[in-house]
Amino acid sequence: MTELTSHPWFFCGIGGSGMLPLALILKGLDAEVAGSDRSRDQGRTPEKFAWLEAQGFTLFPQDGSGIASAAQVLVASAAVEDTVPEMIRAREFGCARMSRAELLARLFNAAPQRMAIGGTSGKSTVTGMAGWIMHQAGRDPTIMNGAVMKNFAGPEVPFASARVGGGGYFVSEVDESDGSIALYNPTVAVLLNVSLDHKSMEELRALFGDFIARADIAAINLDDAESAALAARAGASVTYGITAAEATIGVEPGSIVDSTTGIAATVTDRRDGTSHALSLKVPGRHNLANALAAIAGCNAGGVPVAQCVAALDSFTGLARRFDIIGTSPAGITVIDDFGHNPEKCAATLRTLKTHPGRVIALFQPHGYGPLRQMGAELAETFAHELEPEDVTILCDPVYFGGTVDRSEGSERIVRLIGEAGGTAEYVPLREDCAARIAALARPGDRIVVMGARDDTLTAFSRDLLERLP
Repeated sequence: MTELTSHPWFFCGIGGSGMLPLALILKGLDAEVAGSDRSRDQGRTPEKFAWLEAQGFTLFPQDGSGIASAAQVLVASAAVEDTVPEMIRAREFGCARMSRAELLARLFNAAPQRMAIGGTSGKSTVTGMAGWIMHQAGRDPTIMNGAVMKNFAGPEVPFASARVGGGGYFVSEVDESDGSIALYNPTVAVLLNVSLDHKSMEELRALFGDFIARADIAAINLDDAESAALAARAGASVTYGITAAEATIGVEPGSIVDSTTGIAATVTDRRDGTSHALSLKVPGRHNLANALAAIAGCNAGGVPVAQCVAALDSFTGLARRFDIIGTSPAGITVIDDFGHNPEKCAATLRTLKTHPGRVIALFQPHGYGPLRQMGAELAETFAHELEPEDVTILCDPVYFGGTVDRSEGSERIVRLIGEAGGTAEYVPLREDCAARIAALARPGDRIVVMGARDDTLTAFSRDLLERLP
């Protein structure tokens, strides 16, 4: 790791969900790390940036002033435009540049034991679960996550999307959307699901097939037809599934018990016929599937199934993943959720509709581009997963500046939801949505605040709870 700590680093967008954990891991290795962020300059989430400064990070305005030496390596995502001042200054100085994925791959591949979690949906939750199992099993893992892991968070570490360990284990989610999954060489590859998102199915099958082929052993979801079809590419495997009868690790039929805040089931290891009582503090069948993935992955990494299951009893979830903010005196519950594509939104809405009661869903699209790309599918999801008495409210997409085409927005999605038989309203300004929701809400309602790329949604959710009777 010495080549990674022998020179200073500069992160452009250091507060981002993918950047912040990498910066924390490098700092934990005693590297010198500085950065800038447009959100800091605009006054958003000041508590996050104050905490980063308290941890010893040097923060600069995003005006190029933080780039002062050719020795600095600039970390910037592919989305950062060449006109951003840091990019201009880095070119002038001749600084080396790395993408977020390239840096993560360097850190990951340098570890002796490496577990990579890949798939279209569920990566952050499974990474959090697997990291917690490895921690409880005494493996002292380094964990890289795109979300804050509640088990590792506290007053001193409020933004625990990474953990720096000393045990030689590295647990990380890996991304297929930009093709960077090809950079990672895991000892254990966990494959969750394969569905259409950013790339064609042909590209995804090749990327995920190569991913499990590179690993010493893979944990593969047999409930997902696409993942199951790739299983032959694995050199060795532990398979899992809720319904797949041939899975190595499965669920005893009839043992699943749902509640509004969790899910329980009997996990069966079909190699030796043993059964283990699993009790999760996070709800929904998708989280049961996530738990099986983490159990299978950690078992492939050498942890006994019984120990994996026991560790998950104390797993408390991730921030902004069906995160119950609280319940008002009148019995109205507010939930903060990262749902932003059709599959993730459907999983959350389906979990809510497992139990009686009306749902009010506020959806803030995470950009104008994604809304154009998947707007029709999103509208279909809200119309079909919710019932006519439920209400979907859309505000304008999140926009932090730049040259994106903003001609087509949320009003189109509201129209499409209505045409598909759902109930939806367009309230352009998010601050006006809180008043509208408070006026609509009645005892027993569940309000879910959904969206990505905007940390202020959590503060919005807390403020909304305060407004409710």
